[in-house]
Amino acid sequence: MTAEGEALVGGMVNAGAVFRRGALVERPAPRNARALHGYLRALKERGFDAAPTPVGLTVDGREQLTFLPGDVALPPFPDWAMTTSALESVGSLLRRLHETSATVAVDTRAEWPRDLADPEGGTMLCHNDVCPDNVVFRDGRAAALIDFDMAAPGRPLWDLAMTARYWVPMLDPASAAAVHPAGLDAPARLRILADSYGLSPRDRSELAGVIEQATEVCRTFVARRVADGDPVYLHALSERGGWERWDRMQTWLVDHRETFTAALLS
Repeated sequence: MTAEGEALVGGMVNAGAVFRRGALVERPAPRNARALHGYLRALKERGFDAAPTPVGLTVDGREQLTFLPGDVALPPFPDWAMTTSALESVGSLLRRLHETSATVAVDTRAEWPRDLADPEGGTMLCHNDVCPDNVVFRDGRAAALIDFDMAAPGRPLWDLAMTARYWVPMLDPASAAAVHPAGLDAPARLRILADSYGLSPRDRSELAGVIEQATEVCRTFVARRVADGDPVYLHALSERGGWERWDRMQTWLVDHRETFTAALLS
């Protein structure tokens, strides 16, 4: 352990700025930290123990949270993170989060980030960034969610669509091959995620279209970061095929919409 603590890798927004100090994690505090901390405490009070517990804020603008032990998958994602049982556990964990989150009143005075938020809004907070970097595994199953910085009011279906983008993944084969194990069956895995979440028939018929909408929002998020000159996103865009990759990915989603919907409803 150094004077700065153990650096925790993963993620892009706070890359290189997150440290573990014993039982605590210290990281840059979001602007809405007080409201977000209130939400996380409310989750715990209602029995959801699969998220960090806020400890406090430092005078230099950082937040302290409890450290959640386990394994986090980083790209290129290992086989163990993309098994069927791992995918099922992600769907179940997200459902648990949503069922608890629905009982927590949204602080309407807070400035919830709009970067990855549902354009239609909603009456409950969604995580909005359930990517492999933000899921803690224990014994091969998703056990906890971390990094709620992008949490904002939205529909549960939106959060599931965002999650599907990363975990199915909802990427064209060439894009998926860059960081995911080979041979993943996207329609079958989308069905597995929906089943493990317990998605209703009505939402199943809409999910493919919402994934397309979520992908467009993610593209706009990246474009904004690139326009601002963010070196992390500039590098990632260059390394992953530029805007041509996004064009290919979005075209692939539209071309396969009926296939995905059929798999969800079969």
